[in-house]
Amino acid sequence: MSRIRTTHVGSLPRTDALLAANERRHAGDITDREFADILTASVDEVVARQIETGLDIVNEGEYGHITSGKVDYGAWWNYSFTRLGGLELTDVDRWQEDNDVRSEPGKIRLTSFRHRRDWTRFRDAYTDPTSGILTHRARVKNPKIVGPLTYRGQEAVKKDIELLVHGLEAAGKTPRDGFVAALSPGSCARIPNEYYDSDEAVVWACADALKEEYKAITDAGLTVQIDDPSVAEAWDQIQPEPSVDDYRDFIEVRIAALNHALEGIPREQVRFHVCWGSWHGPHTTDIPLADIIDKVLTVKAQAFTFEAANVRHAHEWKVWHEVDLPDDIVLIPGMVSHSTNVVEHPELIAERLSRFTELVGPDRVIASTDCGLGGRVHRDIAWAKLEALVEGAALASRV
Repeated sequence: MSRIRTTHVGSLPRTDALLAANERRHAGDITDREFADILTASVDEVVARQIETGLDIVNEGEYGHITSGKVDYGAWWNYSFTRLGGLELTDVDRWQEDNDVRSEPGKIRLTSFRHRRDWTRFRDAYTDPTSGILTHRARVKNPKIVGPLTYRGQEAVKKDIELLVHGLEAAGKTPRDGFVAALSPGSCARIPNEYYDSDEAVVWACADALKEEYKAITDAGLTVQIDDPSVAEAWDQIQPEPSVDDYRDFIEVRIAALNHALEGIPREQVRFHVCWGSWHGPHTTDIPLADIIDKVLTVKAQAFTFEAANVRHAHEWKVWHEVDLPDDIVLIPGMVSHSTNVVEHPELIAERLSRFTELVGPDRVIASTDCGLGGRVHRDIAWAKLEALVEGAALASRV
């Protein structure tokens, strides 16, 4: 039988050297050259470790997306702040903003994170610093849109590409074995807006800006992973709960904008990541996958990564058996979770994988993580989870 390949979603634990260098950079205590050398060495190290672990499709650990602080929360989103023109930095931390925005039928507006429906239901837990939900999260200043959105991250994405390709070549691999994560237009559009006259205009402006990043990644022969929790996660960020039809209209705009940004890019170089947010909360108000899966599958991507180990969504593997999948679609289910310190047993991973290989065959299944592991579990646990993932995929391949 064919061997089931393995990958992960993106963020990996930072090395001590890189964390220390980043602290020195923000303190002005290191030269650009010194930092660049440490970053390159760190990426070479994390690429080599992924390959030594047995992962087939690897990345640069999102090291090029690093933020200040010893814990990397939200780097998947925050990295874009320096790559987009038209933004002005504020003192607002998105998790601390107390703005109870209400929606109306047919007119969805996202409320602040503190007024999510899950947060409202479990407010005591979310505000308890000992609960483990949002503890040790670094405060992050967020921007607002004050002018036309433009892309100015050409040098930054070029560096991301160079770092990964250098690491791949050093490990005897090619760009075909690598991917780089990039923000979706729908996720970009969650930045507070003081310039555009509608939410939809922001989404399309984000698409026009970000398409340059997608093209740079794929022109280098790498796969672009579109990180888009906005398709599933945004459901919880709407007060009061909207109708499913209104929400489907809401995400349809975001998917149309993304497809516009992906025009001209080969589908086989695109994978689309769906998740319900990375925080360690109850997630009792997540939208069911069944309510959005048909919309998700209209994205111009060949592969789809999604949470299948998360205990709120592990049962949804059955949904994939109920949809009409095109013959070339590749499924990348999460087999290990970023939200628990328990390391999944390889036999459980193999059992989970069989649910998907029975549907599309082993050639069209790639075992992965639910979400990024960096900053969410201890580095030793993160690497143990990846080792278990590889072993579980090997077991499933021999069944």
